[in-house]
Amino acid sequence: MSGHVLVAGASGLVGTSVVDSFLADGWEVIAVSRRRPEIQSLRSFQWIPADLRDPAALGRHADHLARVSHIVFAALYEMPGLVSGWTSADHGQINLDMLRNVIEPTTSVAEVTHVSLMQGGKAYGVHLHDVPIPARERMPRDDHPNFYWLQEDYLRSEAARLGFGWTIYRPAGIFGATAGVAMNNLIPIGVYAAICKATGRPFAYPGGAAAIRQGCDAGLLARAILWGATNRSANGEHFNVTNGEAFSWPDLWPALAESFGVPDPGHAVPTSLAEFLSAHEDVWREIVAAHHLRPMSLGELLGESHHLADFAMNYGQDQMPRPAVVSSVKIKRFGFNEVVETDASARHWIKLMQQRRLLPFP
Repeated sequence: MSGHVLVAGASGLVGTSVVDSFLADGWEVIAVSRRRPEIQSLRSFQWIPADLRDPAALGRHADHLARVSHIVFAALYEMPGLVSGWTSADHGQINLDMLRNVIEPTTSVAEVTHVSLMQGGKAYGVHLHDVPIPARERMPRDDHPNFYWLQEDYLRSEAARLGFGWTIYRPAGIFGATAGVAMNNLIPIGVYAAICKATGRPFAYPGGAAAIRQGCDAGLLARAILWGATNRSANGEHFNVTNGEAFSWPDLWPALAESFGVPDPGHAVPTSLAEFLSAHEDVWREIVAAHHLRPMSLGELLGESHHLADFAMNYGQDQMPRPAVVSSVKIKRFGFNEVVETDASARHWIKLMQQRRLLPFP
């Protein structure tokens, strides 16, 4: 089966891989984003440049939307500093408005049959408190302010009114190659490695207490979304999506060091990447010039991902936190069985970022 999919947030960490996956499956793709998506596919797609915070942005292109059968909403708004904004009322309202600004103009001119929506581990409150091991999709909604709930309630209401299906995905920490986004840990780690190499500083693990983590390859997630868009049994369901294994950042560190061409000293030096990278912006400019990288400022490259890296690697925490582990049994039971080794995923995306001249080769 193929159709005509609109991918909102198409230049983001999830959106670029979604565009690639749907193009590879023969779909016609409309990519909606402020920046043109940087994808791997050689197939053509239609790009609509739009800021989804503008209620009229997509409506100006209504003549291009009439054939849309599916929507993948992968757009995300994050506030400066990232983590502090997660419980902000403004954060929730802006993300809700962005979804509304896609659904309403599209369904007004097209017969949409399915919408895919992103959530994540914060649905279980992993950023606020301990959660049961493993966290499963059937657990009651965690009662805390979250744009997930605002978007989900709106989506359910519109689906009931208009008769389209929906599926919600909850990926673990995503590994991908997109720059200038809020959720790509590999970018700040790669910049950290390059600065360490340039200054003679050991590429030591910068986080706090080691924790059990789970990752989700961006390509795997995109293929899960494609599967759900074409599988009726996925309608009305939530799915956790992971690579199928657990990892810890310190144990992944040797593979990262090898990919970046720096030695792993084998010990930790707790360092806030948000502070360290900002303090070495002049060194990064020299690295960009010396290695003929894209002429992007550090802010343009990182987005808010340096703040995510501090959070993901437990900077400032001396005691190992209780693990936040989600079960990915459900999506496998429904028929999507793909898995990826996390170190292989990291190596793949790092190599692609090096090929794109976002990060230096070893």
